[in-house]
Amino acid sequence: MGSTSDFRLLALHGLRLKGMAPAERVAELYNLDAAELEKQYQADAESDLCKYRDGRVTGWMLTPAGREAGEALVRAEADTAGVTQTIRDGYHRFHEQNQDMLKLCTDWQMSPGPDGGDPVLNDHEDAAYDAGVIERLEAHHDQVAPALGILAGALDRMAGYDDRFRAALAKVASGEMEFFTKPIIDSYHTIWFELHEDLMATLGIERAKEAEYHEQRGH
Repeated sequence: MGSTSDFRLLALHGLRLKGMAPAERVAELYNLDAAELEKQYQADAESDLCKYRDGRVTGWMLTPAGREAGEALVRAEADTAGVTQTIRDGYHRFHEQNQDMLKLCTDWQMSPGPDGGDPVLNDHEDAAYDAGVIERLEAHHDQVAPALGILAGALDRMAGYDDRFRAALAKVASGEMEFFTKPIIDSYHTIWFELHEDLMATLGIERAKEAEYHEQRGH
C-alpha cells in the first residue's frame, strides 16, 4: 500500500487533473465527500487559489497560484514519503508507451482511405478495422500495467488508474465507442491524459519541456 494523501492536496491536485470541473467530478477521483470539497473550493477561492466559472463548461478551476500551490504539495508528498524515484521509474515506463497511445488514438479517429489513399475520418462502419484497433489497445494496456502497479504501490492516490483504464476498455469492447477518446467523460484517452499530467506535476516536469527532460537523461 502506498502513502495516503491529505484532503487539501487531493482537492487541489484533482482539480489540476480535471482542468475545470464541478466538485462532484473531482470527488469521484478519490472518493471524497463532494460537499466538503465544495466548501474547500469556496475557501480556496477566497485565497485566490481557484475560481468558479459559469458557461458552456461550468465548474471550478485553479488559478496560477493554486496550480503552484498544488505542485508544491504533491512534490513535497513524494519527497516526504521517499517515493520520488519510484514514481520517476513508473513515469519512464509510462512514457515508453506514450507514442503508442497517441498512434492508437489517431488510428481510432482516422481509418485508411479508399484504395490505400489518405486517411479519412473513421465512421466506425468497418467493424473489423475497429476490432483490430481495440485489440491493439488491450495489448497496449498490458504493456503499461506494470507501470501502473509501480505507481499504485508508491501513492494511494495513484491506485485507481488501472481500474479506471480497465473500465474504459470494457466499455469500448462492449460497443460504447466514445470511451476510447471522447473528452470530458472517463474515456481511455481522458484517463491517460490525467495520468500524464499527474506524473509531470508530481515530478516537476513542465509539459512544454518534457522532450528536453528526456534528452537530458538519454531516454
